[in-house]
Amino acid sequence: MTPLLELINVDARYGPFRALFDVSLSIQPGAVMALLGPNGSGKTTLARVASGLVRPSAGTVRFDGTDFSGSETYEFARTGIFHAVEGRSIFATLSVDENLELALGRGRSRTEVSEAKDVAYALFPRLAERRNQIAGTLSGGEQRMLSLARVLAEQPRLLIADELSLGLAPIIVDSVYETLAHIRDAGTTLLIVEQHVGHALAIADEAVVLAKGSVKYAGAAEGAAAYSTI
Repeated sequence: MTPLLELINVDARYGPFRALFDVSLSIQPGAVMALLGPNGSGKTTLARVASGLVRPSAGTVRFDGTDFSGSETYEFARTGIFHAVEGRSIFATLSVDENLELALGRGRSRTEVSEAKDVAYALFPRLAERRNQIAGTLSGGEQRMLSLARVLAEQPRLLIADELSLGLAPIIVDSVYETLAHIRDAGTTLLIVEQHVGHALAIADEAVVLAKGSVKYAGAAEGAAAYSTI
């Protein structure tokens, strides 16, 4: 079977600084991969390479068998790759509903937008209760839910989720990962970037552990815990 995402001998740089060294991984359609490692290990850079935000300085990035190594970010997005970046990507002065309207309105009819919002609210019922609330007044966890809902309602083929647990209360982290498990069961392929490994490994099939920009472990999720604190 052709991998949905494949990185082959990838290097990445920020100017003179080399962040990734000969990194390879592949994710099959419908699988969940946890990308683990300490701060500074290259996790976020790898996620950005996989979504087209950073162009590799060497190596190959393939999506569904097609070489995207030199492609623009919008070309990655058109394939169905969505990147939920670290932090809260929302419009703070707009309501929850208006945030979803903006994210989901491109190229859709009113009926299609309404249906996509229904998907978002079904995934995060807490947001449905606050649909008219100004997004900037939501709690930190609710803002993270909103930024993730804007992505998940698009029904991506591959979701790259970067540090979803960062700064969130444990009960919110549980809720977010319950949602990820739900979309995994619906067939979405996931690349989950995490510093805190427990939740990610609980829903992952495979794991890659990075340290200083290089792969230190690649294999079954249950084998990664011993390497994840490198």
